[in-house]
Amino acid sequence: MSSSATSSSSTDLATGHEGLPASLAPMFDVRCLVEFILGTGTITIRECLRLEPHSIIRLAQSAGGDLIVRVHSVNIATGEVAIADDTTALRINRVSPPAGVEVDS
Repeated sequence: MSSSATSSSSTDLATGHEGLPASLAPMFDVRCLVEFILGTGTITIRECLRLEPHSIIRLAQSAGGDLIVRVHSVNIATGEVAIADDTTALRINRVSPPAGVEVDS
């Protein structure tokens, strides 16, 4: 289960580009697919074929846990549902380090 969204405006995100090479400037306005993943689970083909309204699929994540934020299928952060100007939004709680980078706790 996922919900896809794109950034509504550049003012919603940090706008500082200090320390980045000027050659990256053309990339700053490229739109990226963002997914907020509520949870994941597995079911058999048999269970899939039996799905109907009001069926329940159990997720691996516990209730009340943070949602996963994915950009182009890469996990980049976790967060919680928030309301911003009468729309559903996501408040980032933790930004994930790049793959292969270890972070000291």
